[in-house]
Amino acid sequence: MKALVLTATKKMEIQDIDKPKVQPSEVLVETKYAGVCGTDHALYNGLPGSADAVPPIVLGHENSGVVSEIGSEVTNVKVGDRVTVDPNIYCGECFYCHTDRPELCENLSAVGVTRNGGLEQYFTAPASVVYPIPDDISFKAAATIEPISCAVHGVQLLNVTPYQRALVIGDGFEGQLFAQILQAYGIHQVDLTGHSDKKLDLNREKLGVTNTFNTNKVDMPTNYYDIVIEAVGSPKTQEQAIEATRKGGQVLMFGVGAPDAHFSMNTYEVYQKQLTVQGSFINPNAFEDSIALLQSGKLDVEAIISHELPLEQVESFLQGNIKGVSKAVVKVGE
Repeated sequence: MKALVLTATKKMEIQDIDKPKVQPSEVLVETKYAGVCGTDHALYNGLPGSADAVPPIVLGHENSGVVSEIGSEVTNVKVGDRVTVDPNIYCGECFYCHTDRPELCENLSAVGVTRNGGLEQYFTAPASVVYPIPDDISFKAAATIEPISCAVHGVQLLNVTPYQRALVIGDGFEGQLFAQILQAYGIHQVDLTGHSDKKLDLNREKLGVTNTFNTNKVDMPTNYYDIVIEAVGSPKTQEQAIEATRKGGQVLMFGVGAPDAHFSMNTYEVYQKQLTVQGSFINPNAFEDSIALLQSGKLDVEAIISHELPLEQVESFLQGNIKGVSKAVVKVGE
């Protein structure tokens, strides 16, 4: 079968490899679409994602497809089912799994990170992380359920109520998802900052965002928001997130910074405002809510998917040669 293999840091090859064999508790998925995200950029460049990816490996942790075969112990899906896959696999035995924080699992493995993922025609996953999807969710949209679930997990870590004013810093794909998800959770005012007038205008005019700020041109408000989502991962925007909150505010540090990056924070301001500063890592127990949000029509992900790529263009995209990408998905199957 055809697969795009990460053979070394910053090197990918399309290869003909064997179709994987299904273990008793596994499902074989025929891939339809695979999303490409910032984690894939990191893994391609030799940086860690949710775990380290050791070449040779097939990336692709945002996937949709059709069940092609099931193991002898599988009962939750059947051949022919349309599915998506939560890539994260928890050991269930470590301290963090035993204390209901599986996302911090000490033995975390992941489809498309530590085992072959969706940038190939067929891949396997434990049945426990395979989710059926309804017929009215397209395969293209279903390939974004994993990034939706990461944002949903972040929102679930916050105290959310309709009276609040929220700001999302960053108009990348996750930032745009957060802007829609916060509205779906009932926040009455959601503002968005970024650098792309095209994306900011789309979110304000068609996707319900109240105010947008191109921070190349104007400053965002300070001391104003109850919730601030930092979805960039740079020290500058992390500092801006703290400054944007009003008393009693909550800051979600969602953007992935460089492993050696630091930002400055006025500790008196945190004290005086009584701020909550919260990290958010991956997506435990968030797939069902994410599928429901997508099916409800409260999320329009296809409006913010900008590129559909073949396998042959993925490495060029990861090298930065394809510009103007809001979100890229890869059409793997027919």
